[in-house]
Amino acid sequence: MTAQPITVDLAANATPKAANVWAIGSGKGGVGKTWFSITLAHALAKASQKCLLFDADFGLANVHIQLGHNAERDLGTVIAGKVSLKGAVTRIEETGFDVVVGRSGSGSLANLPANRLMGLRSDLIDLAAGYDTVLIDLGAGVERSVRMISAQAGRYLVVTNDEPTALTDAYAFIKLTTMFDPDCDIRIVINMAESVREGDTTFQTLLKACQGFLKIEPKLAGIIRRDPKVKEAIRQQAPLLQRYPGCKAAEDVMAIAQRLRQG
Repeated sequence: MTAQPITVDLAANATPKAANVWAIGSGKGGVGKTWFSITLAHALAKASQKCLLFDADFGLANVHIQLGHNAERDLGTVIAGKVSLKGAVTRIEETGFDVVVGRSGSGSLANLPANRLMGLRSDLIDLAAGYDTVLIDLGAGVERSVRMISAQAGRYLVVTNDEPTALTDAYAFIKLTTMFDPDCDIRIVINMAESVREGDTTFQTLLKACQGFLKIEPKLAGIIRRDPKVKEAIRQQAPLLQRYPGCKAAEDVMAIAQRLRQG
């Protein structure tokens, strides 16, 4: 198999950053990225932040599934021209934040032409002006659509865990992101850590790779301890901070939200 060349998207690089837009990626599926996006949005809302969660996982959108919420308007209706992006915003009353949900299985959205993706991104940045924070739940991987929709993000949160494949893919995500945006602000979230100490060991492994090969030093946003309450909340399609607000993982995400708000 011949490796495909990586080309730099100059149009994406030329766009100004939106400091209140945070892109949440992983490189690999199954590390808890969407769950973290939902829980972080909820934590920010509980801190009186006006927050929007944008589900940009075009092929496997599941924010609405985890929230147990079926929206009449989703990203698919926006792409079809039936509603504006603002018109697709849905309020989740029990959490206090807004969402734009994706449409699970709509792989065609990932194949949108560049100009349509840039138009969608521009609409999202315009919409972000009315919020304290906008979180973009990116799809797994480093495809063109993932890079383009997040090109104006003021901060990237990379979610990973101690699995070798998760760390490898997180590193690949960071490498591609910094290739297209050398000065980007990247923070690392270690999820499902057996302890804070083991979570820090996982972070140090990723940090050393970034220091040695990429010559960068991403910061640690925080460590989320493994907690059976997370799986229970997901199974019940209920936000963790609503169902189990005092559990370990809830405390950890609340601490991450506070740290990120401080800069």
